[in-house]
Amino acid sequence: MIEKLEMFIALAREQHFGRAAEVCGVTQPTLSVAIRQLEEQLGVQLVWRGSRFGGLTPEGLRVLDWARKIVGDSRAMRDEMRAARQGLSGRIRIGVIPTALTVATQLSMAFSRSHPNVHFTFFSRTSIEILSMMENLELDAGITYLDNEPLGRVTSIPLYREKYTLVCAPGHILFERLEVGWAEVGGSPLCLLTPDMQNRRIIDQCLAKAGVTPLATVESNSTVVIIAHVVSGRWATILPTKLAEFHAKGKKLRMIPIRDPDVEHSVGLIAPHREPHTPVLAALMQEAGAISEG
Repeated sequence: MIEKLEMFIALAREQHFGRAAEVCGVTQPTLSVAIRQLEEQLGVQLVWRGSRFGGLTPEGLRVLDWARKIVGDSRAMRDEMRAARQGLSGRIRIGVIPTALTVATQLSMAFSRSHPNVHFTFFSRTSIEILSMMENLELDAGITYLDNEPLGRVTSIPLYREKYTLVCAPGHILFERLEVGWAEVGGSPLCLLTPDMQNRRIIDQCLAKAGVTPLATVESNSTVVIIAHVVSGRWATILPTKLAEFHAKGKKLRMIPIRDPDVEHSVGLIAPHREPHTPVLAALMQEAGAISEG
């Protein structure tokens, strides 16, 4: 039953029989048979079928909720039994918003000192993608904003308060300033994260409140690309202070605090709201609490 439920979750996620079969490591006929057997066991039709996948039936949507819970609990049970035999080990998958990647490194380094047999896989994703991937059991946890947009039913541990900084190169009109206001920042050419990023939505909101529209002539989902443009001298950018410090190190860049008003947002570790958590995830949340800056 568990294996069939995992195939059903994959089908719901991929919306395609062939891709779901590939993800599950089986042939398409094997997956199709498993879904039909699951329907027979439950006594309801789960999938609308035609020449291709047609979506989930109302019953299928309800079963999907149960499938995620059952499969999640099953994995948690296996992890707990492995921890009882071997101690903390295995791999944990974490989705991280791009602006928090340096803090994610601090968390994994601190955790690995106490638990060297736990391996990490990090994925740079938007806040929306992190929530979706956690729901689909593709991620074990996430690092994202806690207080700007709805998170749904998750467990959260604050890590730090994000503040914002203008980063520019010599020759920029604001280069000599000790601090700047949001209205001033909006008047110069900017290189910013793409609008699907929550950080960009926060920046747009701040600039809108200051009465200006950002002149974002370059956009990217990579902070490396953004900093490369800033180093050229033609653009400035707005980054969280921690990330700006990391990227500006060793470069001829100026970090200027943005005030008037001061803006802060909480960033932290989130995990599915499930009790008990796996031993690895419970230990990770404990470590997050230990390094938290509030």
